[in-house]
Amino acid sequence: MRPARSVLSTAALLLLGLALTPASAQATHPPSDSPRPDAVQAAPTAVTPVAANGQLKVCGTKLCNARGKTIQLRGMSTHGLQWYSQCVTSGSLNALATDWKADVLRISMYIQEGGYETDPRRFTDLVHSAIEQATARGMYAIVDWHMLDPGDPHRNLARAKTFFSEIAQRHRDKNNLLYEIANEPSGVSWSRIKSYAEQLIPVIRAKDPDTPILVGTRAWSSLGVSEGANESEVINNPVNASNIMYTFHFYAYSHRDEYLQTLSRAADRIPVFVTEFGTQNYAGEGANDFAMSQRYLDLLAAKKISWVNWNFSDDERTGAVFKPGTCDADGPWTGTASLKPAGTWIRDHVRTPDDF
Repeated sequence: MRPARSVLSTAALLLLGLALTPASAQATHPPSDSPRPDAVQAAPTAVTPVAANGQLKVCGTKLCNARGKTIQLRGMSTHGLQWYSQCVTSGSLNALATDWKADVLRISMYIQEGGYETDPRRFTDLVHSAIEQATARGMYAIVDWHMLDPGDPHRNLARAKTFFSEIAQRHRDKNNLLYEIANEPSGVSWSRIKSYAEQLIPVIRAKDPDTPILVGTRAWSSLGVSEGANESEVINNPVNASNIMYTFHFYAYSHRDEYLQTLSRAADRIPVFVTEFGTQNYAGEGANDFAMSQRYLDLLAAKKISWVNWNFSDDERTGAVFKPGTCDADGPWTGTASLKPAGTWIRDHVRTPDDF
């Protein structure tokens, strides 16, 4: 999502608290209200997405389950953990898994803007905790290295190597992860992004040879469209790695037919995963365009392209699914009473299951 979101004041951050704060960080941060990861128990459900599909893999241009069946995942992205981790609680994730019936949770960890670079240990532990909570509920988890500003992923390459090396080492035996290694590169060439990916992917593969890796594309993951390019630069010069997909982001009010057509063409040539989209403008705010959003979702369903919506928080923008105050009040999380119009619309679409 672009542009960069407004940064909350220090006082506001203190009021928000951090629901995912791990025990190791409690000496310097407010204590967590959410259960320890090893204490989290999901409500009993029918067969979970992970139980149904197992270890995912990229097969041709599609995402496939352990049996080689092409599947489509549908789910939600958190907002930045530095601002809205109080929206990622045992109750909210139970609702996401059982009421929304989501397949996947995208764990959005900003690098700048008060995120990872300010306290790598704390933010890495927050991601560990969120992974464990998604795993306990049988959902897939996308580990989102949410680099946004600056737009050159090389700026954070050393940090990314450290972070993903630890994540891959600890969670390598899980079968429910995907690694998104560069949220929205911008202002740099595709060859620059490709170089970043080809230096980081071997670091991850040394620890975890099996988890699919999602590579950001040029111009805020628009396959280059927002900077006057198109999918051909990726098709003609793909990343030298296997079991990878390329990401595409769209915001339906702003990103019209040129973006939709680019996505359609690209999906026939390369593996694509929509790791972020909204029904509003590219800042995740303003009026909802549900008609254009439906055109996108119809295409994604027809081509079995997995998607994740931005975002599972109570931010004041229209793109946050919950009404302001929901997270501080710890719900209610189920049903539609606490949802904004976009939240109600997205929940209905998340709840429509793929044929696993």
